[in-house]
Amino acid sequence: MRYLAVLGRQPKISLAELEALFGDVIPLSDELAEFESDKLPDVKRLGGTQKIATKIDGPIQGFLRTLPKTNKITLGVSDYSKGATAFKAQGEALKLKRFLIKNGQSVRVVPNKEPALSSATSFHNKLWSENKLELIKFGKRYYRVLQVQNIDAYVERDQARPARDAKVGMLPPKLAQILINLCGNLPKESYLLDPFCGTGVVLQEGLLMGYQVKGSDLSERMIEYTKKNLVWLSQNKSRILEQSQTVETFEHDIVQGDAMNHEWQQPIDLVACETYLGPPMSMPPTEIKLKTAKQECKGIILGFLKNLARQTKVGTPVVIAVPAWLRPNGEYERLNFLDEIENLSYNVESFRNLGQRDLLYHREKQIVAREIIVLRKK
Repeated sequence: MRYLAVLGRQPKISLAELEALFGDVIPLSDELAEFESDKLPDVKRLGGTQKIATKIDGPIQGFLRTLPKTNKITLGVSDYSKGATAFKAQGEALKLKRFLIKNGQSVRVVPNKEPALSSATSFHNKLWSENKLELIKFGKRYYRVLQVQNIDAYVERDQARPARDAKVGMLPPKLAQILINLCGNLPKESYLLDPFCGTGVVLQEGLLMGYQVKGSDLSERMIEYTKKNLVWLSQNKSRILEQSQTVETFEHDIVQGDAMNHEWQQPIDLVACETYLGPPMSMPPTEIKLKTAKQECKGIILGFLKNLARQTKVGTPVVIAVPAWLRPNGEYERLNFLDEIENLSYNVESFRNLGQRDLLYHREKQIVAREIIVLRKK
């Protein structure tokens, strides 16, 4: 069946995530893409997809006539058409409201501050249930929203964890999900390795997806942070899992070790991590400071990949986030070491709808961005 995805704030990376999981993805705009899936995907697993919808066949009025008349309808409209405005989207919602009222319905319209309702607005108004719905308009096409990202769950998994350290960088749970999903569809209970586990965000999201996880970090303090956070996750799983992917167990193996020479326990089925990003920076670095940081990061990352290559089997997916630095001209300078990586027995994966330069994850004016590299062991 074909579904519509409303893409997140990093739409190119969102497309890559969908392609890794579902294969054939058709971009409709900068914000929308269609994809095929045998069953309804779980939006809670997709870090880069804000909403999932299905197309309404035939005239919209015919669909509206099928809505139950037992309760009041809450209606929201998101307009992704070219030239859409909040005024036009609200006008469309009011037009549909008038039609529903003529057909004996009681209707409340969710007001539009923008052409499209935010995922937070959609979620908090529960616009995916029988009597509460969000319609997506794209040109002459209409879609009904089936699932919406739970923004509250992401905030809790990010900010309620007991051990956090802003100095080492804060990996967003959504990005952690994307890194894991870029490995592709692997069976539940597969073994996920994060060799730079930090405070354990990738391992946390891996557990919520149903993977067995193992992690390591050079810092003893980070190992303690990870263990503390995963204990917190286990203690609160009954509440958290009402908002996230159901899993059977929370088994994990966390050890201190240098990623350039550590021997990890087997098996290793997939690897997802944010590697060393260099020293924290509050402004674009000078050329000398940048050169030093690039040399240090490249040495650590290539050393890690060389060590990992001898411990993984052919076909193992390896997804890494590596640093890129903001320059005074507003562009990001990257490590540019894909040829060196391929010489270490990896293939760099390509995507149909984007190139490697599109896989840059960053906020506006962020000094150190993350370039995502998707590899597979030769």
